[in-house]
Amino acid sequence: MLIKFFNSQSVAHKEFIPEEKTVNAEFYKGVMDHLLKHTERVRPAAFYSRDFILLHNNAPAHKAASVYQFLNQKNFTSLYHPLCSPDLFLPDYFRFPKLKIKLKVLHFVDVAEIQEAITDELK
Repeated sequence: MLIKFFNSQSVAHKEFIPEEKTVNAEFYKGVMDHLLKHTERVRPAAFYSRDFILLHNNAPAHKAASVYQFLNQKNFTSLYHPLCSPDLFLPDYFRFPKLKIKLKVLHFVDVAEIQEAITDELK
């Protein structure tokens, strides 16, 4: 499984979820911490000015109180999709199908090869 974060130009950060790992609030807080550290390193002006907003979908791990508290402690603004929103979550309906079309004709030996192919395609 893959967790991706987008900015207005491209993929801002990605993380592959290890096999046999469940995405719960604690795991997602770790992902958010990696995202914030990556943003601080790659886009320090945006990081220090807090000139970005995190938009989450409605997955239970994303809406957990501990994640909300973690982001509040770091002074970051988060938005959530309204329940039953008619708006489509863009990565689910546009980016992932294009990625699947490009990769479905390829054959992979192991998970590492799949991750490398996805990383190359996202670049």
